[in-house]
Amino acid sequence: MVSSLYIHVPFCVRKCVYCDFLSIPHDGETASRYSEALCTELSLVRDSAGPLRTVYMGGGTPTLLGSDDFSQIFERLRRDFALVRDAEITAEANPGTIDSRILGRLYDLGVNRLSIGVQSFDNHVLKTLGRIHSASEATAATEEAKRAGFSNISLDLMYGIPGQTMTSWKETLSLAVDLGPSHISAYELTPEKSTPLFSLLSSGTLTLPDEDLVLRMYDNTIDFLASHGFRHYEISNFALPGHECRHNLNYWERGEYLGIGAGAHSFIEGLRFRNNGDVAQYIADILRSEVPRLDEQQITPKEAIREFIFLGLRRTEGISMTSPLLSGFDLPAALRDLEAGGYLETDSLRFRLTRKGVVISNTVIVELLNALGL
Repeated sequence: MVSSLYIHVPFCVRKCVYCDFLSIPHDGETASRYSEALCTELSLVRDSAGPLRTVYMGGGTPTLLGSDDFSQIFERLRRDFALVRDAEITAEANPGTIDSRILGRLYDLGVNRLSIGVQSFDNHVLKTLGRIHSASEATAATEEAKRAGFSNISLDLMYGIPGQTMTSWKETLSLAVDLGPSHISAYELTPEKSTPLFSLLSSGTLTLPDEDLVLRMYDNTIDFLASHGFRHYEISNFALPGHECRHNLNYWERGEYLGIGAGAHSFIEGLRFRNNGDVAQYIADILRSEVPRLDEQQITPKEAIREFIFLGLRRTEGISMTSPLLSGFDLPAALRDLEAGGYLETDSLRFRLTRKGVVISNTVIVELLNALGL
């Protein structure tokens, strides 16, 4: 039974140059109608999930919604869905759009985990990314969140950015840890074809750091955060003990989830589908009590195994050698070359990526799938 719910809020002050997520410029009237549509969809799909263990409100920039909108959404959520006693309820936040008022409201409504999109504490890097906040605003936002009562705070950081130096990255990591978060996500910048960043790189206006520097940044991240008590539990994610993101762990474990909002994806009983990504059309459909499922895909047994391996190897604990999904495969033979090359390590119970393998994880996973005939 589905126990994880994702809520998509597509509004942004300005789209960052690297972002290919579904987002549109914020407009107060549209945001209010969108919030009404979210409430309606919650009621329409309430029978699709059991008691919720995790709720994640992402975007876009959810903190652009007004207090009344948040209240309406969370009141409907609690009316139509059961939540387990210790449910993890996360909201993403942009340092440039949060203040004590909205943080206090979120805390009062039951949000108990905040994910703040800092990306960097270097103003030059933030400008390159097109972020609307400054380094000092990121610091102030994190400190304000703690004053509002949040003890479970995640900071999103990014490396491999044009113009970023090792010194800049080390300083960002140090400042992030000094703020006392319980979780840090550190992502390598990935230029997507549909973004302005890709065009800037293609034209030569911007240049990515060389591969060796990016690898050193990643190595430094793992070592530095480990020295401060953070457990590296997924390729890009680090947590103090007991503060791993339960919502994202459900994705990586191929758990079922329900997505509401424009463009939101769901995975239920082996079926993947998404909502309409056109915000205006989404609102119109939902307010007519219609929830159109687009791009429905029934996952085949072979696709399920591929997903299991791809997602399982993202976690540093790796994959069980005795998983039922892998029965019938000659795992030792398939793993042999990658293990000999130092990309995978195995014991009697599990196999996992080495640090060398993590760096080129997609290539390693493709080679493993080929070796398994998948």
